[in-house]
Amino acid sequence: MDASKFHIVIFPFMSQGHTIPLLDLSKALSRRGLKITIITTPSNALSIKPYVSQHSNIHLREIPFPKTQGLPEGCENMSQTSSPDHLLSFLNATKLLREPFEATLKEMCRHGDPPPTCVISDSFLGWTNASCHSLGVPRLVFNGMGVFAMAVKKALSIHQTHKGATHDGDIVDVQGVELSFHLLRRDLPRSLRVSDSGISEFFLEAERSDLGSFGVIANSFVELEKDHVLPLESLYGNGTRTFCVGPLFLYDLMEGDQNEIGHNGPNPSFKWAEWLNSRVKGKSVVYVSFGSQAHLRDEQLDELAYGLELSGEDYIWVVRTKTWRNPTNVVSGGTKGLIVREWVDQKLVLALWAVGGFLSHCGWNSVLESLASGVPILGWPMQAEQHLNAKYLVEELKAGIGLESGSAQDGKVVGREEISRGVKELMRGERGRKAREKAIELGRIAKRAVQVGGSSYKCLNEFIQSIG
Repeated sequence: MDASKFHIVIFPFMSQGHTIPLLDLSKALSRRGLKITIITTPSNALSIKPYVSQHSNIHLREIPFPKTQGLPEGCENMSQTSSPDHLLSFLNATKLLREPFEATLKEMCRHGDPPPTCVISDSFLGWTNASCHSLGVPRLVFNGMGVFAMAVKKALSIHQTHKGATHDGDIVDVQGVELSFHLLRRDLPRSLRVSDSGISEFFLEAERSDLGSFGVIANSFVELEKDHVLPLESLYGNGTRTFCVGPLFLYDLMEGDQNEIGHNGPNPSFKWAEWLNSRVKGKSVVYVSFGSQAHLRDEQLDELAYGLELSGEDYIWVVRTKTWRNPTNVVSGGTKGLIVREWVDQKLVLALWAVGGFLSHCGWNSVLESLASGVPILGWPMQAEQHLNAKYLVEELKAGIGLESGSAQDGKVVGREEISRGVKELMRGERGRKAREKAIELGRIAKRAVQVGGSSYKCLNEFIQSIG
């Protein structure tokens, strides 16, 4: 393979959860000698540059983010939106990136050295499939979800069989995807359950517009989701291949960019690191975090605070909102719990000896990070495909357990008693013990997958060969 002949263009969606895995992919490809160009907007470029600065093969091309009514001034990333009401405006704004994207890609096709071999773009940017096709450049879709969730969403967007389920407890028929458990209407993303909204229309359009893509890049590993790879490929049609190349964040660890996670411990100047390192008993702390996009009401945060205290378990809880004031009789930073409002490196936290469970929204990145560290999950899905991830994690992988109510869907407040029971079962119960054993097993497999000769390492090589 002559790596100098390859030039891979990567176009991430402007959200941390979507961008960071593609940056990890960029670095993994760069180490193999391939030229990478990341197309992004000026504000996002500022945050990307430090992440890839040590890789001379990775280049950035900036295109302007459109000024759009309904968004805060200067907003170029989902993290800069201040309300859930901004979501549709932001999604629609990304469609206006088509003209500058096509102009940039056309210029690289004419004058690139070498010209683009392929484009890998986010599934939310489905219109890039037609843009690439018009210029004769193969396009691969990157989806921040796992293979199972991708297959379910793709099948339902094509066949629309979910419309026959009208009540939350109704079983959904997913044509083309074999399930070992019942999938209920309540397990589906809101964009599928509420079909007459602008957000639903956006995602349906995105799902359909990427049909016929050259390939799918999946941040997963074959051993985790092998039963759903072929069904996903058949749903795409036209010989589309799925390349399971993850967990992408593990390549840094296995290929020498940094020390193994948790080997030397995090910077002790962080209060959370000092607190965790002070725990005497291993696997005794439950880590609580719901990602960057979840918006919990103060009433729900109160119930969570009381529920954690009621469980009697040690916990570290990352609180994103700056306005919530926790109840006065809940200890913060005491002997049992620590509430953190600063940024934490989740991968480092999960890999520390003290952490034995994760109360999570079940975003796919969080699922992968937790499993890679052998930490079982108490699933509390809230939005997007998180309900599908939680269902797969609990019912298929057996590496997690769920809350009794299943989720906090559609604004339902989960009570402190339910939270307490779930945390205690995760940390000390029989189901929690079995989930921990399975998570540890999957963690070993995940690490092997990205090592030389592993399934994901081979898939990455097969992807390169397929576009050569």
